[in-house]
Amino acid sequence: MKTVLISGAANGLGAAFVEAYRSQDNTTVIAIDKTPLHTDHDNVQSFTVDVASEHSIDEFVHEIKGRPVDIMIHSAGIRGLVPHMEDQYPDKVPACETMQVMDLATLTRAFHINSVGTFQLFRALLPNLKKASSPKVIVMSSRMGSIGNNELPNKDAGSAYAYRASKAAMNTIVRSFAVDVPEVSFVLCHPGRVETKLVRSKEFGAISAEKSVHGLLPLIEKWGKDDSGRFYDRFGEVIQW
Repeated sequence: MKTVLISGAANGLGAAFVEAYRSQDNTTVIAIDKTPLHTDHDNVQSFTVDVASEHSIDEFVHEIKGRPVDIMIHSAGIRGLVPHMEDQYPDKVPACETMQVMDLATLTRAFHINSVGTFQLFRALLPNLKKASSPKVIVMSSRMGSIGNNELPNKDAGSAYAYRASKAAMNTIVRSFAVDVPEVSFVLCHPGRVETKLVRSKEFGAISAEKSVHGLLPLIEKWGKDDSGRFYDRFGEVIQW
C-alpha cells in the first residue's frame, strides 16, 4: 500500500492530485489544507492544516505519527498579490504585484506561507518520509522563482516581487533539504501556468489543473534519487536557477 500526502488539497493542483491518486489501486491519500476538506472516498483522509502555523503542523504530524509517507506533493502556496489592489482590479493580476504597489504585509505573508511554511512542514514530516522505502517530495514551484529566467528579453520578466522572491527562497530551502536529507528525493517542478484560485481571474494561456497533473504523474513516477535537488518544467525539461 502506497501513501501519498498532498498539501493545498482543497482546490487547484492539490485537488487534481487528490483525484488522480485516490483513483490508483493500493493507494491511500492524506489530504491537507487550511480549508476543511470533505471527502466520501474510503482511501482519502483529510486534515485541516495551516502551513503558516507551526502549532497546526505539529498537531497534524502527531496525528499521523509512525505512518510512512511514500510520496509528498507540496502544492500549498499563495500568489502574493496586494489585497486592496486585487479588490480594485480582480482581472488584472500584473497591476496587483508591481514595485509601486507592493507592501511589507504582502511580502511578509508570501514568505511566511511559501518559504517558511515549506520549511516547517518538510522538517516536521521527515520521520514519516524516512519510514518509506524510496520516499520522494515533489514541490510545485514556479518558473517565476527562477532568477536566471527573470531578465530581458523575457516578456514576463520583472515585477511579481512577493511571488518571485518567496518561490526563489523556497527553491533554495528545498535544495538544502536535498543535500541534508539524501534518504529522501526532493524535486522541484513548474507545473505550467495553471488555472487555480491563487488569483481571481483566469490568466492568459492558463491550462486546467487536471491537464497539468495528467502530464506530471508519469514524471513523478520516474523521478528519484538522481533528480533530487533539480528543477524541472511540466515536460521534464531542466529550468535554470
